[in-house]
Amino acid sequence: MTSFKVILGSSLFLVFFSNFSFFKNVTDVYEVSWQNIGFLISLILFLTMAILLLVRLISSRYTLKIIVIMLLLISAVTNYFMNTYHVIIDDTMIQNMAETNVNESLDLLTFKFAMYILFFGIVPSVLIYKVKIIYGTWREELWITVKTILFCLVTIATLLFSFSKFYTSFFRENKSLRYHTNPTYVLYSAGKYIYDRVSSRSVSLKSIGLDAKQIPDTQRKLTIVVVGEAARANRFSLNGYERPTNPLLQKEDIINFSHLYSCGTSTAISVPCMFSILERSNYSDREAKSTENVIDILKRSGVNVLWRDNNSDSKGVALRVKYEDFRLPQNNTMCDEECRDVGMLIGLQEYIDTQKGDVLIVLHQMGNHGPAYYKRYPKAFEKFTPTCKTNQVEQCTKEEIGNAYDNAILYTDYFLTQTIAFLKTNDEKFKTALIYMADHGESLGEKGLYLHGIPYFIAPDEQTHVGALMWFGKRSKEAIDVEALRAKSSQNYSHDNLFHTILSVMGVETSVYDKTKDILLYQKP
Repeated sequence: MTSFKVILGSSLFLVFFSNFSFFKNVTDVYEVSWQNIGFLISLILFLTMAILLLVRLISSRYTLKIIVIMLLLISAVTNYFMNTYHVIIDDTMIQNMAETNVNESLDLLTFKFAMYILFFGIVPSVLIYKVKIIYGTWREELWITVKTILFCLVTIATLLFSFSKFYTSFFRENKSLRYHTNPTYVLYSAGKYIYDRVSSRSVSLKSIGLDAKQIPDTQRKLTIVVVGEAARANRFSLNGYERPTNPLLQKEDIINFSHLYSCGTSTAISVPCMFSILERSNYSDREAKSTENVIDILKRSGVNVLWRDNNSDSKGVALRVKYEDFRLPQNNTMCDEECRDVGMLIGLQEYIDTQKGDVLIVLHQMGNHGPAYYKRYPKAFEKFTPTCKTNQVEQCTKEEIGNAYDNAILYTDYFLTQTIAFLKTNDEKFKTALIYMADHGESLGEKGLYLHGIPYFIAPDEQTHVGALMWFGKRSKEAIDVEALRAKSSQNYSHDNLFHTILSVMGVETSVYDKTKDILLYQKP
């Protein structure tokens, strides 16, 4: 076969077999009808020409097979995740995948995934590998390349002109549709991710809050910040959910924030954003990771900071403070099928007893990390049944998925209550406080969506509206007007408030603190 036929055949294969998600979303907007049929056919031609043009531009006689095989394998992986979980593979999702540990990745590997890789990746790749490509002289190949590029450009221009009314709405009013094109959008996203990573390496760390100092206090402070995982607000009985998913917390004197929204829809974005002075409206991963965060400010002011992690990692937040990995059995003695969140409390008292001054501890949960929700809690917490006992959520009913997810929320209820009990044992020595915020929510099949990571501007409420609460010990209540705080707990808050609230709770004074963004605005004089 000639190189042109190889590229054209591969492009057609990718369009017809790796773009189910794209055409499904397109036909949801432009229904199949005589009025739209011409435009829908033109989209097939448009995408074919785009892939053909891309491959022709980046390949040569020495790299063509390698590039086509790579595209087939990448498309097969993307195809599986978009079809199964209805996610979009943008640069944030790629970052999330790159920063996910091996154990979490294994939860996503299924028999169905293997079949996608086999039939949409390996089989066509073997055919490409075995085919003999006929090449002409370098001048003949150059002329073929020029003709191919011109052919693609003319075809694309003709399609745009012929269906201009449709393409105007497609590109302007339905921009999110192109996020489903495979492999073009994932390649763009990968390029953006790599560029951001490479460019960020040359940026030095920017210090903030250099004037930070602790406000003199006769009593030491002990605060635990719990970073939840994939815990959406509307599955908390504290927020009116009909199931008793928070039976223990409802007995505690907590302040529940029923309308708190995340900075992002993935751990890779939300966790750095939570502790950053940047807000969701101006957040960039590059700037956040090249700028000190509230943890750094606290350490500089003299606060003892410890980060314990039972998730993938701190996403760059805890690079300059004491960090302990509690996914490891040698650190976390509460492990069965996997290491449990409650194990992060073990040994904390010994750490606190060796510190002088104020202490802030961050506990990063495994929480409700999907899709294997059934692994996220011990058997004793399987209250809601039947449950989905596989990571292939598409094989389970919505009821089974929801039951497993709710059981994981029930375990978080237990973990947070145990954390409060731990703080109570230190109430005589410290002003104690607990702050809990989930990093993002989770889709459980609503509108065909699963997991999280949808671009924020089109993300459903299930992925952005998160669980959040606070608890204060008796000495802290002498300084904080808890009832006034409770009275405004139903107002809208977001991760943007956490930076300033932590500074307030820890009694750290600095010019970067903004009292208008401090959730504890009501304080006794």
